[in-house]
Amino acid sequence: MAEEEPSLPLCVRLSYAVGHFLNDLCASMWFTYLLVFYHSVLGINNYNAGILLLIGQIADGFCTPLIGYESDRTRGCGDYGKRKTWHLVGSACVILCFPFIFNPPVGGSEDIPQWVELIYFTPFIIIFQFGWASVQISHLSLIPELVTNKHERVELTASRYAFTVVANIAVYGIAWLLFHFQAGDVDSNSLGKEDIPLFRTLALVVIGIGFVSSVLFHIGTREKRRNEDEEVAGERTPVLGGSRKSPSQPLLRWKHWLKELSFYHVAFLYMCTRLIVNLSQVYIAMYLTYTLNLPKKYIAVIPLVMYVSGFLSSLLMKPVNKHIGRNMTYFVGLVMILAFAYWVWFFQIKSSVFGAAVLLGCGSATILVTSLSMTADLIGEHTQSGAFVYGSMSFTDKVANGLGVLIIQSLHPCKTQSCCAQCGPFYHLVMALVTGCIGCVALISLGATRIWPIKIRNRCDAGLIVPPTHKKEVDSGDYRTIN
Repeated sequence: MAEEEPSLPLCVRLSYAVGHFLNDLCASMWFTYLLVFYHSVLGINNYNAGILLLIGQIADGFCTPLIGYESDRTRGCGDYGKRKTWHLVGSACVILCFPFIFNPPVGGSEDIPQWVELIYFTPFIIIFQFGWASVQISHLSLIPELVTNKHERVELTASRYAFTVVANIAVYGIAWLLFHFQAGDVDSNSLGKEDIPLFRTLALVVIGIGFVSSVLFHIGTREKRRNEDEEVAGERTPVLGGSRKSPSQPLLRWKHWLKELSFYHVAFLYMCTRLIVNLSQVYIAMYLTYTLNLPKKYIAVIPLVMYVSGFLSSLLMKPVNKHIGRNMTYFVGLVMILAFAYWVWFFQIKSSVFGAAVLLGCGSATILVTSLSMTADLIGEHTQSGAFVYGSMSFTDKVANGLGVLIIQSLHPCKTQSCCAQCGPFYHLVMALVTGCIGCVALISLGATRIWPIKIRNRCDAGLIVPPTHKKEVDSGDYRTIN
């Protein structure tokens, strides 16, 4: 009997868990405040602000699979370890570039042309997204490097997500404090160039906290060094499973996924989920500012309410999924999203915005957690190609979000640098129709699972050979067990 792997010390688990804290802090600012800062504070028109966000999303989408491929091939810097080397490079890119994204062009005047601003911000955004993807991929890849027991891996993943929650709460909490104690403004309820120091301070605080957490990660986390034979063997070992597949069980490679209908079905459902979550996060600040005309501190308070309520609802996901199943749990989340869209469409009441925020937060967390669980269920034991599945869905998600923002920005009725009377009704339509319509499309896709269940089917043309010992499972329609 093989000896059970000793549990990681608490200090090592904590040091690993904070390794993605910098990314989580920056991602929270990126999605919530990028459009607000570029349009409402710097005065960049809506379309150009959307282009800058699209550039970032496309850069992230392309960098993620490329970095994943290269990080597996490279050997790292000396004895430092290839995962930690990529993490260090990525952290440096994020720390150096992120403050420039939330700051006016250095040395630029107030009447600088917008095309100059686009050229100025683009390289900082691309390098930042490259660094963000490097940190994300290397941090996830360290899990099987640190532990081989699946329960330990779940624990490390849970610790990582816990600090993601802390990061989002920290960003919105700090932003609320900065807005609350902001003094000396003529108009404290509207955003403008006088808020540049506030966003600059928020970005610097985020980078400062993230820098400390990254240092703690590199000091406390020790990447295991393996020789070439062990690395080759490791590539044949499932990422999440506890044992290798037997020779009688063929492996599902990346090209086989392209011939599976369920691969596209889950990817489409995940894309709809991400569009609902990310687009609502991007435009909630604009909706609060220009539609409801709430004081600017609410662009920190309402996202904070959304995230806390979403986190609390995520704690119920395991028992709910156990009792009613994945599809019904996702359906409950969609009902909350559609209820939010109905609420926004018919009730323009400032006092009820907290109730709407709770609905959106709970619904978003429910469909996001459930869609990730559906993806994990689809991958099943085929973890040796699971990175391709996650990478493909991540690429689709990021590009779709960037294009979605660009399309919405191009339809904006206000073509000037400053907003007009038409902005309020426009953002009202965005929050109601975008979340509602995408929610309806996701509902139709979810209903299609009753006709085409999400599972891996036997594809002889994909090169998979059915072992004779599993003939019974094939006849019974249980396709997963043959793969």
